[in-house]
Amino acid sequence: MGSSRTPVSLRDTLSKSSTTRKQLLSLNIDLLRNLVFFLFLIRITRKTFYQLRGRGLLGSFFDLYKSLERFSYRLFFSLPFVRAKLATQVNASLTELQAKLVPSGPGIVRHTSLPTEGWTREKVEEELGKMEEMEHTRWEDGRVSGAVYHGAKEMGEVWTRAFGGSAVSNPIHPDVFPGVRKMEAEVVAMVLSLFNAPEDAAGVSTSGGTESILMACLSARERGRIERGIREPEMIIPSTAHAAFQKASQYFKIKLHQVACPAPSYRASIHAISRLINPNTILLVGSAPNFPHGIIDDISALSRLALRHKIPLHVDCCLGSFLMPCLSKAGFDSEPFDFRLKGVTSISVDTHKYGFAPKGNSTVLYRTKKLRSYQYFISPAWSGGVYASPSMAGSRPGALIAGCWASLMRVGEAGYIDACHKIVGAAKTIESAIREDDALNADLRVIGRPMVSVVAFASDTLSIYDVADGMSAKGWHLNSLQDPPAVHVAVTLPIVPVTEDLLADLRIVVGEVREMEVKRLAEGKKAGAERQRGSASALYGVAGSLPDKSVVEDLARGFLDCLYVA
Repeated sequence: MGSSRTPVSLRDTLSKSSTTRKQLLSLNIDLLRNLVFFLFLIRITRKTFYQLRGRGLLGSFFDLYKSLERFSYRLFFSLPFVRAKLATQVNASLTELQAKLVPSGPGIVRHTSLPTEGWTREKVEEELGKMEEMEHTRWEDGRVSGAVYHGAKEMGEVWTRAFGGSAVSNPIHPDVFPGVRKMEAEVVAMVLSLFNAPEDAAGVSTSGGTESILMACLSARERGRIERGIREPEMIIPSTAHAAFQKASQYFKIKLHQVACPAPSYRASIHAISRLINPNTILLVGSAPNFPHGIIDDISALSRLALRHKIPLHVDCCLGSFLMPCLSKAGFDSEPFDFRLKGVTSISVDTHKYGFAPKGNSTVLYRTKKLRSYQYFISPAWSGGVYASPSMAGSRPGALIAGCWASLMRVGEAGYIDACHKIVGAAKTIESAIREDDALNADLRVIGRPMVSVVAFASDTLSIYDVADGMSAKGWHLNSLQDPPAVHVAVTLPIVPVTEDLLADLRIVVGEVREMEVKRLAEGKKAGAERQRGSASALYGVAGSLPDKSVVEDLARGFLDCLYVA
């Protein structure tokens, strides 16, 4: 009897043990599931909290509305018959654009493959001369906003001498080209000094303002990851900040918050920026000045905010470059913007703008060497040897560094102060004319309070893009803006002697556009009807009227493609 009951008892015990294990496993799975759900709930609650704190309830609903509006337009544009019509219109616009950009005609010879035998030096120089003389907007006559910042023949000769002596040099080999290494270090040191950098400050040279901004964003991201464990980085910028910050956001997977810059100051609200700061914020940004309107952000307030929250603050001084440090010395009003503000941790400075260096030169400066090190790339185990690079590029043209060094040494502090006096003085003349001249102030208004070289103007009575097209017809190349629609002039040394010519043509064009508007109103026509729209009117008219910008993106992609049509 006893022996027959033992197996049953063992089976019962094993069965109970198995049931217990299953119950424990089920309980553990339930606990794990609940924990995952709890963590998910915390994550969603946290994101919702910071969204509502940053944008508010109405702002969040507005964001949702705009997203739904863009989605609806994109859905509409994806319909076959709509997509086909848009494609036809886009292709027609691109064909017209290509006809303007790519020269054609019986005298045009295209070189799409290597010559069988190399040309003689005389032949090369002859063809180079033809390229230089191709029809173009006459920057030499001061007809172009920005683009060429010095332009004098004598400076070109300085560059040529520098290029010739360093044409084969590459800073990646400092032992082979010690002179270029020395010049690069001295350029960075001179710019640091100009911007009142502290003793431990450091910097690197880059290929341009975009790379300088990219490097500053990368450094901030890596600092946040290494020092604070941030895995979902975010940065906060004014809506007027350069598009390079959007590029950095896309390249480096940094969530971007853009803060509106409304009239009348056209500056971002410090309170609005403060509300958007959260534990994932790795960078605040201000411009000195910004590209669209030439307005200096409130860098002092941003500095205080950055210090309070222990967040890096980057100042984009690419456009201000060597003008900003010289403003007060040249007798103009200025605002604090550089390393004298304790919260400023990095500054981007384009030496190829108002530093008058050849194109392809910029610098990014850091308050400490440690901050600079976060942008370095180092591969210690590569089979080709230890590889270390200070910025995006590996090989770099030492000739450009030599040209930059030569420019800084040739102009000198007194030369930059004199250039600041001339350039900012001309910008003040343009601003005063738009504000005070009866032929202009009835229809044009200056945006904000520009303090440096850029003057932006809009209109409440005329199509400002018609004004831009009218100026283009007279041989001027000005910059068209959007949000709000406007035009700006970035004054350079070539523009200084023709400032009054620019204003004279602007008065004529404004008068002509005003007459067109009056005539259309008298005839009962809608503004812009029954006329050939110019390039600025066509592009920005489309861009401003569509919540979804995919059509504009298609046009922009086509434009980039046109650049490589041989």
